[in-house]
Amino acid sequence: MVIASRESRLAMWQAEHVRERLALLYPQCDVKIVGMTTRGDQILDRTLSKVGGKGLFVKELEVAMAEGRADLAVHCLKDMPMELPEGFVMGAVLEREDARDAFVSNDYATLADLPDGAIVGTSSLRRQSLIAASFPRLIVKPLRGNLDTRLGKLDRGEYAAIILAAAGLKRLGLAARIRSVLDPETSLPAPGQGTLAIEIPERSDGVDLVALLAPLHHEDSALVSIAERTVSRVFGGSCQVPLASYATIDGDQMHLRAMVATPDGARMISAEARGPAVDAAVLGAQVAQMLGEQGAVEILAACLSEAAQADDAARSAELKADAQADVEAGVAQNQPEVQPAEQPQAASLPGVQPGTGT
Repeated sequence: MVIASRESRLAMWQAEHVRERLALLYPQCDVKIVGMTTRGDQILDRTLSKVGGKGLFVKELEVAMAEGRADLAVHCLKDMPMELPEGFVMGAVLEREDARDAFVSNDYATLADLPDGAIVGTSSLRRQSLIAASFPRLIVKPLRGNLDTRLGKLDRGEYAAIILAAAGLKRLGLAARIRSVLDPETSLPAPGQGTLAIEIPERSDGVDLVALLAPLHHEDSALVSIAERTVSRVFGGSCQVPLASYATIDGDQMHLRAMVATPDGARMISAEARGPAVDAAVLGAQVAQMLGEQGAVEILAACLSEAAQADDAARSAELKADAQADVEAGVAQNQPEVQPAEQPQAASLPGVQPGTGT
C-alpha cells in the first residue's frame, strides 16, 4: 500500500502517523510513503486566496492515485476542497486534535499584549477578519510557507506574532512555541481544522479500501466535520471567503457555530444551533440558512468580487512583466553581432625589433 504525501514536515508526519497505524493493523502489508511537491507548496509569494485556493495542495496527490502510483492520500481536512473531484471519496476521518488557533510570539503572551501597529502574520482570511474586528490597532500581513518557514519568519523579526493551527504545532512536538490558544469565542476555527482525513480513489479491482480504513475512522469527528463543511459548502467555501464553522458533540447532541465576515472585519455575522449529532448535515444547512438570512450571500459575493479584481490585477501584472521580458529578449536577439576590433600593428622604433620588448 502506498501513501501519497506532500513533502513538508507536517504532511510527512501525518502520512507517517497513518502508515504506523496501518502497519499495526495489517503487519503483513508493506505500507510506503511517496513524497511529492504540490503547486501550493511552490507558490509562496501570494496568499492562497489569490492563487487558486485549497485544491493546490491536493491535485498532484490525486493524479498519483488516479495513475495507480498511490493508493491513498492523507490531508488536513481544513485544506481539502469542499467537493472532491469525480472518482475520489473520503475513505476515513481520524480523531480530531485541538481545533483551536494558536498565538505564537517570542515577546508577547496574547494578542491583547501586542502594541499598536504590531505586525501579526496569518495565511487565513478568516483569522485576518477576526483579528481586524477585535484588534483594529494591529497590522495583519500574509504569512505563507510550511510550518518551519513561518516560525523562521517570526524568529527573524518579520512579525511580532503569528497565528497558526494548534494541532500542527502539537503534532510536531512544538507545543512549547504556543504562548496562548485562542478560544472559539475569540477565533472560531475553520471547517475541519485539527482533523486528518484520508482520500482514496474509487476502485474496480475488488479492493475495499473503505473497509480496510474503517478501524481508523472516528465517527464523532466525522459528524462534526460534516456539519462544519456543510455550512462552507452552501456558500462555496474556499480560501477566498472569511468563513468559520465549528461543531462540538455532548452526548448525542451537537452544537454548531458559524461566522461570515468581510476581510477587514468591518462586518461580521454569526449563527448557532443545536440538534441531534446524527443529523449533522441538517444542522449545517440550518445554520447556513440563518447566516443567509442575515446577508451572508452579499458579504461573500463582495469578498469574491474583491478577490477576482485582485486576481485580474495580478494576472495583468504578470502579463505585462512577461511582455516586457519578451521585448527585452527580442531586442537582445536582434542586436548586430559586434566584431572584435582589429589590433593595430606596433610601430617600429629605431633600435627596437617588433615583439622583442627590447
